[in-house]
Amino acid sequence: MGKPTGFMEATRELPRRRPVEERIHDWQEVYLPFDDGKLKTQAARCMDCGVPFCHTGCPLGNIIPDWNDLVFRNRWREAIERLHLTNNFPEFTGRLCPAPCEASCVLGINEPAVTIKNIEQTIIDHAFAEGWVKPEPAHKNTGKKVAVVGSGPAGLACAQQLARVGHEVTVFERADRIGGLLRYGIPEFKMEKRVLDRRLKQMEAEGVKFVVNAHIGVTHPIDDLRKEFDAIALCGGATHPRDLQVPGRELKGTYFAMEYLPQSNKVCHGDSVPNQISAKGKHVIIIGGGDTGADCLGTATRQGAKSIKQYELLPRPPDARAPNNPWPQWANIFRSSSAHEECECRDFSIQTNKLTGESGEVKKLHAVRLNWVPNPAGGPPKPEPIPGTEFTVDAELILLAMGFLGPEKNTMLAQLGVKITERGNVWADENKMTSIPGIFTAGDMTRGQSLIVWAIAEGRNAAFGIDKHLMGTTTLTKSF
Repeated sequence: MGKPTGFMEATRELPRRRPVEERIHDWQEVYLPFDDGKLKTQAARCMDCGVPFCHTGCPLGNIIPDWNDLVFRNRWREAIERLHLTNNFPEFTGRLCPAPCEASCVLGINEPAVTIKNIEQTIIDHAFAEGWVKPEPAHKNTGKKVAVVGSGPAGLACAQQLARVGHEVTVFERADRIGGLLRYGIPEFKMEKRVLDRRLKQMEAEGVKFVVNAHIGVTHPIDDLRKEFDAIALCGGATHPRDLQVPGRELKGTYFAMEYLPQSNKVCHGDSVPNQISAKGKHVIIIGGGDTGADCLGTATRQGAKSIKQYELLPRPPDARAPNNPWPQWANIFRSSSAHEECECRDFSIQTNKLTGESGEVKKLHAVRLNWVPNPAGGPPKPEPIPGTEFTVDAELILLAMGFLGPEKNTMLAQLGVKITERGNVWADENKMTSIPGIFTAGDMTRGQSLIVWAIAEGRNAAFGIDKHLMGTTTLTKSF
């Protein structure tokens, strides 16, 4: 604990965001630098709380009080060493994780929680700036070869862990660049891709091989991988989007979020995207109120949309914890992202009934407001349309950000014949092995749609299972 009275002397403070009128005209990250002195003050708010619930709130088991104390004492190099013990990529989680650790912070019982996420990001950015993050190649090669399918956070974490214990690792990615959702799902204003690229350079120096434009089960037969590699890790994510089942869905101008966002990121990379899906000069409707919807919102704002509305089927969350949502559970409360600061256009309890258009292109969205009533049988409330609240709005671009239904099953998974759970995910045992010996899985492919911090933890656990399977024992550690 850095300072016994720190939590009583200072309140929570975060870096300021760049002015809205400035940042909506570029794609740079939105936050301004944070003074080291202020950061030390924030680290000093970490208490000697006896049972640090932040450990269990974090799926990676990050040793948060330790590196908070080290930052307060200006021992930055030790702080990054402690952080890297449990988290391969704190520069990703520090920018993108919703911070379940902060929801579990003991100080959060009756005060604003410690700014764990910002401290984490600052530690790793400081370490890169000082040149402390260097390749960590294995001391000897095991002679074993592992294929990792998918280069999102789960695949990258799995690959790095395995390479560092001496396996020959090849990561296969179906897109034209490595990174998965980190590359083509997360907009630049949330994480500039230089942050991803510098970590990939480290992994390449550690011996990880990357193969792009490799759609396993389509362009590359899965049987070829089974013949060439001693083990395979399936880390392809939950990429089957939930669709909008209403009349008019077939009209041109209605797209899944993951059809829209990757094109914007490609343009930011300098690529030419013919017939790009763009919000410029259009009335935009975003259906879905989660992080993906906010990513669409920030992107559409920067592209120069004429108007934007974001509709959520569920009711507006409360401003504070409800009685049935106590600490240290994840707080189901109303939150606003930087994109909402730029364009607060959310509306809740909205059900889309149909889409209409002209000449095959969408022009209008027809919806109704809902009342969520208690379920007499117990369980979650039920939605009921409110008579007389029907309305119609202009809609020239509709973006569907309603979540994902699990992994795609009609190619690689079907060819493998792995066991699928009732929820539609790939089944795995306690060591992340699927129903087929030597085939492992991690991340959203086995958990379903989840958080980046869970993906990294899953990848680390799969590496543990693979190394143990190949060598009979392992020096790697599990995250949970």
